[in-house]
Amino acid sequence: MTTIEIDTPAGPIDALLDVPDGQGPWPGVVVIHDAIGYQTDKESINSNIATAGYVALTPNLFARGGRARCIAKVMRDLRTKRGRALDDILAARDHLQSLPECTGQVGIAGFCMGGGFALVMSPKGFGASAPFYGTPLPRELSETLDGACPIVASFGGRDPLGIGAPKKLQRVLDQKAITNDVKVYPRAGHSFANKLPAQPLLRITGFGYNQAATEDAWARVFAFFGEHLRDGASS
Repeated sequence: MTTIEIDTPAGPIDALLDVPDGQGPWPGVVVIHDAIGYQTDKESINSNIATAGYVALTPNLFARGGRARCIAKVMRDLRTKRGRALDDILAARDHLQSLPECTGQVGIAGFCMGGGFALVMSPKGFGASAPFYGTPLPRELSETLDGACPIVASFGGRDPLGIGAPKKLQRVLDQKAITNDVKVYPRAGHSFANKLPAQPLLRITGFGYNQAATEDAWARVFAFFGEHLRDGASS
């Protein structure tokens, strides 16, 4: 795990970089953190992705100013689908593609807020997208997903923020003939793949970590990325 700086149109920001052990090059994955930020939990996610054989890069979308102020701005960018946050994500993709350790094939994965960005950015030069509980879904979803890359999405059946979202996403993906794998985990809630503080309270409110769902979701994501970022690299 290394903290680096990447150049963006609005100036440099910090990011977490993990490179797999062994002989590359490997595909890359831009990881978009949730509203909590990109510290300890995101470090373990980055490491997990690298262990699976991908160069993982998590840009800090809250790098400019105080956290509360940054959350408001980043969420506005997600809602409007334009702004610095989107530029930062594209800069992270470009940085990965510039690395000799990367094949140039880059996917995107995101959690909660980051899952929304994974959907919004899916038509913007990524080879595959993995939103984890990206709810609420982006507005004008069908238009948002015009030209989207293949999408592997994971939702918790007990997620109070995600009621109806999986079916709506599935319907739009099928209508647009976008390759997809959408799965709902009935016993899991929101943030099921994130180890956040105050887990007992979170579970009561429909949030919280679920190991079985997390392991299955990542197995699906890595199989999907393997097909579209590795096997599909020459297509």
